[in-house]
Amino acid sequence: MKSDIIIIGGGAAGLMAAYGAAKSNPDARITILEKMPRPGRKILFTGKGRCNFTNVKEWNEFSQHIRTNPNFVKPSFHAWTPENEIDFLESNGLETVVERGDRAFPYSHRASEVLDTMVDVVLRMGVTLLTEKEVTSILPGFTVRCSDGDLFQCSKLIIATGGLSYPMTGSSGDGYGWAKAFKHTVTPLFPSLTALVPKGYKVLGAPDESLKGHIHRETPMTASAEDLKGAKLKNVNLSVTIDGSNPEVEFGDVDFTDGGIEGPIGFQVSRRCVKALMNGSKVSFSLDLKPGVPLEELTARIKTLWEEIRNDPRSRQWKDGRGINGKEMYRILLGKLMPWELIPGFQAWNPDILKTILSKNERMGRPEGRRRYGRDARRSYEVNLNLLAKTLKDWKFDIIGYVGYERCVITAGGVSTDEVTAKTMESKLQPGLYFCGEILDMDCDTGGYNLQCAFSTGRMAGESAARSL
Repeated sequence: MKSDIIIIGGGAAGLMAAYGAAKSNPDARITILEKMPRPGRKILFTGKGRCNFTNVKEWNEFSQHIRTNPNFVKPSFHAWTPENEIDFLESNGLETVVERGDRAFPYSHRASEVLDTMVDVVLRMGVTLLTEKEVTSILPGFTVRCSDGDLFQCSKLIIATGGLSYPMTGSSGDGYGWAKAFKHTVTPLFPSLTALVPKGYKVLGAPDESLKGHIHRETPMTASAEDLKGAKLKNVNLSVTIDGSNPEVEFGDVDFTDGGIEGPIGFQVSRRCVKALMNGSKVSFSLDLKPGVPLEELTARIKTLWEEIRNDPRSRQWKDGRGINGKEMYRILLGKLMPWELIPGFQAWNPDILKTILSKNERMGRPEGRRRYGRDARRSYEVNLNLLAKTLKDWKFDIIGYVGYERCVITAGGVSTDEVTAKTMESKLQPGLYFCGEILDMDCDTGGYNLQCAFSTGRMAGESAARSL
């Protein structure tokens, strides 16, 4: 079968490449070869199924969230901006909404509607979309061979196969091998925007020798990690220290999941942390749950809350030689300082605070204990309440690993952008060959940036290929 343009990969970049090509040259014969039963499966996972498809920041701010070479992305971004992407979807019947952090979503918050809209558009424009067409090799002259024996020929070839992340969506890294066959450099690959695993979070077995620091997401969790799982922290500071270096501090939200530490700022620092762990460096986190409150003020507030709880008529008072229920009082105190769902995990990871308080409660509960330990016990309470305040401001985790390609959001590294023309996405080494999307050494922060780069580079590749026919 002959086509003018063949696009390998029917994901975000590939579908947009088809649109760009068909829009630029309506007479061009364009074929998408997608190995999975349906295209764009990874789009369905984005934004936890809500599809944060772009971010409407202006270039100067947007570019700060591109972790590789922003200048490479700049021409395609300006040729296809976030506003262009929103207009494209809305003009084809999909209502959108912009939320906190300038993130754009479909109004329905259903990723399937973004995918369906894109597929409908390219099909209406006459693009041939073939699924379950797994490309096995690319022969000289752009003859593409599929696993079922079918051959396709074209004069322009666009590789939009994505990276290695979420392999169940069809991302198996095939495109890197084809790029190397055309003499392209592929920079080192590693998972990014992924969960980071603290020491004591997983029941570890033999290490993964193929990817240093990799801890599979399905590795069983410890009991204390189970207590933390599901907790979500809002507006906290996360400080990252690598080999004792000056901490990098990020402000925002953190989630504890079955993988480890995730959420927006967990993902924000994951790229740097994964690289460090792969290189054998030591990585540690510090969470400040009260970044807007100085330590002294927080300590005073905790002591005031503790006294209020102790003096509350509903608390068990000294009576008949029995001590108050210190454990329950401590839980009530924590409930005034953090989300309730975090309390079990916080207690499991910081048991020493409660142990000492309970020990003094037990001593004070006996008549001889009240006589002997009264003043010392009060001082001990103060010391341990100080410890509670310090822990809320500096909750430490040693990071020993990360979740790999099985559940990372994006693959860092890829086809070197030094060997691709930024204004066309055409290979500098092989005329007629184009790259776009995640296969390129081009990864960004979470928040719609990666998908926008896929759309922009995809549209540029398709348009350039069609114009050069």
